[in-house]
Amino acid sequence: MSETTTRADAPPPGAALLTHRQILTILSGLLLGLFLAALDQMIVATAMKTIADELHGQTLQAWATTAYLITATVSTPLYGKLSDIFGRKPLYLTAISLFLVGSLLCGIADSMYELAAFRAVQGLGAGGLMSLAMAIMADITSPRERSRYAGYFMAVFGISSVAGPVVGGLFAGMESFLGTAGWRWVFLINVPIALIALVVVAKVLNIPHQRVNHRIDFAGAALLTLGLVPLLVVAEQGREWGWTSGTSIALYVVGVLGLIGFVFVQQRMGDEALLPLRLFKSHTFSLGNVVNFVLGAGMFGGMVSLPLYLQIVKGYSATESGLMMLPLTLGIMSAAATSGILTAKTGRYKVFPVVGFGLITVVLLLFSTVGTDTPIYQPLALMLFMGMGLGLCMQTLLVAIQNDSEPRDMGVATSSVTFFRQIGGTIGTAVFLSILFSTVGDKIRDGLSTAAGDPDFQAALARPENREFAAGMQSGTDFDLDNTEFLTTLDPVLARPFLDGFSGSIDLVFLVGGLVTLVGFVAIWFLREAPLSNRSGLERVQDAKAAKDGQDESAPISMH
Repeated sequence: MSETTTRADAPPPGAALLTHRQILTILSGLLLGLFLAALDQMIVATAMKTIADELHGQTLQAWATTAYLITATVSTPLYGKLSDIFGRKPLYLTAISLFLVGSLLCGIADSMYELAAFRAVQGLGAGGLMSLAMAIMADITSPRERSRYAGYFMAVFGISSVAGPVVGGLFAGMESFLGTAGWRWVFLINVPIALIALVVVAKVLNIPHQRVNHRIDFAGAALLTLGLVPLLVVAEQGREWGWTSGTSIALYVVGVLGLIGFVFVQQRMGDEALLPLRLFKSHTFSLGNVVNFVLGAGMFGGMVSLPLYLQIVKGYSATESGLMMLPLTLGIMSAAATSGILTAKTGRYKVFPVVGFGLITVVLLLFSTVGTDTPIYQPLALMLFMGMGLGLCMQTLLVAIQNDSEPRDMGVATSSVTFFRQIGGTIGTAVFLSILFSTVGDKIRDGLSTAAGDPDFQAALARPENREFAAGMQSGTDFDLDNTEFLTTLDPVLARPFLDGFSGSIDLVFLVGGLVTLVGFVAIWFLREAPLSNRSGLERVQDAKAAKDGQDESAPISMH
């Protein structure tokens, strides 16, 4: 496609603007951007422990994750609004560029504080990579056919989930690579991928954009930041500080006041708002994002416990546990692809999130029965079904909200899906980890107390190699659960109360997660299934203009 076109070149109403081949060409650029964010998350998660050791900041590593999460979450709705005003292409290129710069800076960080700051820059880019990709797909495909392309997105996440742990473990284990410390390549690997993505997107992402002359809601963006940053910080750090500590309470107050101010400003700004409140008058938008929030809480809250179960209770390495999450990814890919094909054929979609939420709820409740001695094939099988439930929900809820939104709001509506799911995931992760670590100590102490009367346990305590552990028990010293590496070398008999304690607390997390997703399962029944449009966002804009001005063919349309 050329860089400019006129309305004389536009097809008549009812005709498709882009062929399947053109859509796939644009999709290639979007997938490169998605691959950046997805691969980075998997690689960094696998290598973070090694990185923190290298930078002498093991106790500070949570800030590197928190900084990334805050900027990615806060910037998501801003990308949506700005892309509705200026076009998707310049904002997508900006997102990739910020991610590239952030990755380069992370690769040269010399302390955990620097790494946290540079991860924040990365997060600024990541906030646009997912939401803008989905918004662009809404521009160039109709809601009914959009689900056909879900398999491509799921394939990117599948490849990332397999390659990420392997690449992350490989670089983390290297002393140096090409003259640079191995762990630094965890971030530097993004640089060539981002450069390729920039070139491809700049070349292929040429779709019509009708500029909307809106004011930018800087006040809303500032107040949203003021509201979310304190709450996200306390969500990530509250367990360490104490949920009722002075610092936590101060952050609650600042966050709530910021959100109240944000709502007030959004009401005053009307259509100019960062997140126009009129969108919440839509039943589908409001209920869809409530369900998205619940899905994020249950999904991330449940999934954060799976690696802990595999690594602590079952004793697998970080790389091995990452690869063992593959059934989850396969479930997401297969279910998303199947539901997409059926949606394209039938135009029906409500059944998929209903079944999906039901599956997720049942699987989480079954996970709550998994114990220390449970054969590994059982949690692997449950992961497959949990993935299928997620695959049935995620894409379908997005399509439902996009189908109900006007073309002028497509960027905001699409980014809202990512935004509310991310907020739900952050809160779910914080709450569920708090449940885990606030109960595991008591469970371990109870287990040790019970085991003390076991002759086998006493015999293990008496062995010379276990003298230090025995001394710790006799003195009543609490064992440091911030570093569970000692369990890998501890006598299996002595380690058993620790494994059972972690397993019991993880089971409680799964149980609470199942109850959370049960709320989503009930709520999704109230979603009204509207007929899916056969017109893409660009075609709907064209149809509206043709109806309004008789298809005036004189003014040029810019290409972004």
